[in-house]
Amino acid sequence: MKKFPFKSIFAPLAGLSVCIIIIICCGQKPMESILLLFTGTFSSKYYFGLMLNTASMLMISGCGALIALKGGSMNLGGEGQIYAGGLIAGLVLSANWNVPPFIQFLIALILCITAGAFITGFSAVLKELRGTEVLLTSFLLSAAIIPLADGLITSINGKTSQNLIALPYIRDCFKFHRILSPSPLTAVIFPAILICIFTYFIYAKTYIGRKSIIWGKAPLFAKYSGYSSTTNTMTTLCISGALHSLTGFFAVAGTYYTCHQGFYLGMGWNALSTALIASGSPLSLIPSALVLSWIYTSAGRVGLTQGFDFDISGIVQSCILFSIAIPFVSGRKKK
Repeated sequence: MKKFPFKSIFAPLAGLSVCIIIIICCGQKPMESILLLFTGTFSSKYYFGLMLNTASMLMISGCGALIALKGGSMNLGGEGQIYAGGLIAGLVLSANWNVPPFIQFLIALILCITAGAFITGFSAVLKELRGTEVLLTSFLLSAAIIPLADGLITSINGKTSQNLIALPYIRDCFKFHRILSPSPLTAVIFPAILICIFTYFIYAKTYIGRKSIIWGKAPLFAKYSGYSSTTNTMTTLCISGALHSLTGFFAVAGTYYTCHQGFYLGMGWNALSTALIASGSPLSLIPSALVLSWIYTSAGRVGLTQGFDFDISGIVQSCILFSIAIPFVSGRKKK
């Protein structure tokens, strides 16, 4: 098993350091705020559950980002894919179909996964046929999906007297029960961990997983060994998109109980940060997600309770992603 890389702690430390600097410079009670930053999340049932719930979302979507990276691609369209999954979940699970609830739930789940796979599958096709970069096409597709989804939500609710920025709430029979009330934590945390473990098993124990690793690390060697580029690209990207859309499905069914504009904000980029910090190890996604979710939740709580006039957690998220992108900070060498 690959050990959790020591160099990966620099990005979270950079985010935490920036948060502390902001508190010292802008906080009304700096020492109290710093203490709250480190201990507040664990002293509150709500924020502790929120942290675990955020971590579960990061594990699933981070796994999607990691699978694309392992296969030699970078999926930058996570936010659009998450939004697409949440939109489908909101539309299907709020409808009053004359079918058993289990069938309706299953249809929503399949449609969400299929939509995410289709979105990234399009990027895979463009890469194989035209040689276009996946990071570019996936980002552009995401940028196109988001306003389309916003417009669809507004159009649907514009015909009624409902809120224009959110779909109707899903039916009660589809809402995941919360296991640490009043926090939004649900049992999704358990399949999220299992997805990480299963992904590790695929890469460590199966022939298909090892071929994908070779494509990611040595594409020329994989090509001359006769491995199919099309199979690798299509498989890894479709699974990546499916997991991102699955994250949107769980966010709607377990956290928000509706699909509203902007619920996806930061989730795709945070998933990519989690995958990069894990340095290619699916098992390392678990501690990476927990650490990042703790930092984001703690920073958000400090900003809310200490009267900051700006989004401190957003600044921390940006700092962490920026730190990962700089090779000498993250310890990642350019190829």
